[in-house]
Amino acid sequence: MGAGNMSAGNMSAGKTKTRVRGRGVPWLVLGLWVAVLAVVGPFAAKLSEVQQDGAVDYLPASADSTQVAEIQDRLPGGETTELVLVYHRDGGLTTTDKDTAARQVAEIARDNPLTATPQGVPSKDGTTLMYPVASNEPGTDEKLRDEFVNAVRDVARGQDGLSVDVGGPGALATDASEVYNALGGPLLYTTVAVVAVLLIIIYRSPLLWLVPLVVAGIADYLSMGVAYGLNQAFGTTVSGQSSGVMTILVFGAGTDYALLLVSRYREELRRIERPLDAMLAALRGCGPAVLASCGTVAAGLMCLLAADLNSSRGMGPLGTVGVLCALVAMLTLLPALLVLFGRRVFWPLVPVYGSTPKERRSLFAAMGSSAGRRPRTVLAGGALLLGVLALGTLNLPGTLKQEDSFVDRPDSVAAMETLATAYPGQSTQPITVITPTGKADDTLAAVRSQAGVADAERGRSGGGWTEISVVAEAAPQSAAETATIKALRAGLDGSYVGGPSAEQLDLEETNDRDTAIVVPIVLVSVLLILVALLRSLVAPLLLVAAVVAVWGASLGIAGLVFGPVLGFEGTDPGLGLLSFVFLVALGVDYGIFLMHRMREESLTGAAPTAAALTALRTTGGVIASAGLVLAATFAVLTNMGLVQLVELGFVIAAGVLLDTFLVRTYLVTSASVALGRKVWWPGPLSRAPEPEPLRPERQPEPV
Repeated sequence: MGAGNMSAGNMSAGKTKTRVRGRGVPWLVLGLWVAVLAVVGPFAAKLSEVQQDGAVDYLPASADSTQVAEIQDRLPGGETTELVLVYHRDGGLTTTDKDTAARQVAEIARDNPLTATPQGVPSKDGTTLMYPVASNEPGTDEKLRDEFVNAVRDVARGQDGLSVDVGGPGALATDASEVYNALGGPLLYTTVAVVAVLLIIIYRSPLLWLVPLVVAGIADYLSMGVAYGLNQAFGTTVSGQSSGVMTILVFGAGTDYALLLVSRYREELRRIERPLDAMLAALRGCGPAVLASCGTVAAGLMCLLAADLNSSRGMGPLGTVGVLCALVAMLTLLPALLVLFGRRVFWPLVPVYGSTPKERRSLFAAMGSSAGRRPRTVLAGGALLLGVLALGTLNLPGTLKQEDSFVDRPDSVAAMETLATAYPGQSTQPITVITPTGKADDTLAAVRSQAGVADAERGRSGGGWTEISVVAEAAPQSAAETATIKALRAGLDGSYVGGPSAEQLDLEETNDRDTAIVVPIVLVSVLLILVALLRSLVAPLLLVAAVVAVWGASLGIAGLVFGPVLGFEGTDPGLGLLSFVFLVALGVDYGIFLMHRMREESLTGAAPTAAALTALRTTGGVIASAGLVLAATFAVLTNMGLVQLVELGFVIAAGVLLDTFLVRTYLVTSASVALGRKVWWPGPLSRAPEPEPLRPERQPEPV
């Protein structure tokens, strides 16, 4: 008896120790996160210091225009900041206006180190006078460039009906830089507010919504520190666009992972008494899907390293850092906090141990039933709708010009518009040719003899290179000027042709090249991850085909909105590639959530139709919530001041909503029902026998 009691006591003590150790795990995780943040904190605050938004940071690495910008920086005086002062009066400039312009330009030349004395160029109609102004002092220092531009603007002011605008490449760059520098705070605050509102609506709890939001904020802080480390260790490009998208991904993808985990944790709390054990069961259940989801996003983003465009290539590592930091936080810190808070974190809808949720017919159950009754009809109708929407891509506006890239019309754009009207068919910004100094005279003669060139002058020399400034006959970024740039590049061996118009041309051509290379790599990478997770070829092909269709349809919707509704004059050259990478990588997430649950149900012996409908019924709400959050976070970009960001945010938000409420719920489910077990081919589930139907009992024959 005593031995028995001692044995029982030891067992009881062992269980108690296990429980104590188990209770200590969340505190240990919390302590580790405090230590990590203490180390990362000083680096996170420095990310803004290494953010670069100069032309080189958005240009193709191997392009002529990039080489020109880099060589200009090494020439005496460094890179040139070029401005155009535009004096205009509708009824014609008066003598007083011209005197005012001359006085202001003289003051600018006196107070700033200019490369040459500005000379006024009057328009033929007498309404406008432009003064080209250039300085080498700022070099590549964006802060000095902005100070120079603002100093010129402080002096060049209109009066009594005389308008004065400061334009040119330097002014455009300064205005763009101001927009990018303003992204950090407003973007973060708006994103947090949007996610908070949606989580409150989804969870209907005064406390639960705050936990994943705080964890997402911590993950964002961690990602900033890691991104700074990558920049210092490997020279990774950090731009306003890439750092802004990183924040969007942390909150969007991180909240998606949190929604899936919390939903599964709530289920397990009804079956398992201890919160820690319930959390471990939830992690085992949804962990593979979350890991695969993050893997597809990370793999898709890392494929951007194959791009030649600096801005696209830099976005790959930063976006990957964002989703990986979100993953780590949501699979470690979030579970620890939820376990420490216990069941009360769900108040007032507390999942009581042993309880069962109220049975109610959900929207997704109804949608699944309609897809299950007529799967081929639903599939054909949905595919037709996506195809019709994709036709809208034919209505997308042409390539976005520099002056059309702002949502609000800044001073630099007003100057360019005035110049275009007052000097029709005439170039108002130079083309730059960089040539070996030994060939400078021959190159200058060749440039002057080229058709489409109005004038060319020899500029600075240094380091074995000479700068030649070329004035084209045609207006900037017109088809005729583009032809002149191409002719110069074809006819000048060993020289580089750059400048603002050449930069836009290189952006467009490089994006086409990057799309042809990166898109296949993304598709193969995502497909391999899906094959490894789902152990099938058909299901991954189905998911990939679905997200590609969503991408085409979302671009089609953009074609119906950008020009006719929003009045955009062009489409960002990088929109197609970036939207493809994000929509494929993020869209596959929801397919993983759905298909992984479908596979779980199939492994328990459920028939294909039952497995598909059960998966939709159990994950539909989570997928819808996650889709709304992700779409809302990307929609925050539509409130930013640059057309490129607005277009990217709109296309991704539209695609995510289309994917969430049409493709995942209807098309993938109906396709799975129509294919039956073939959806798991060639895996073992495709060969499993169908469960035999129950035979009705024989009724006794009437006597």
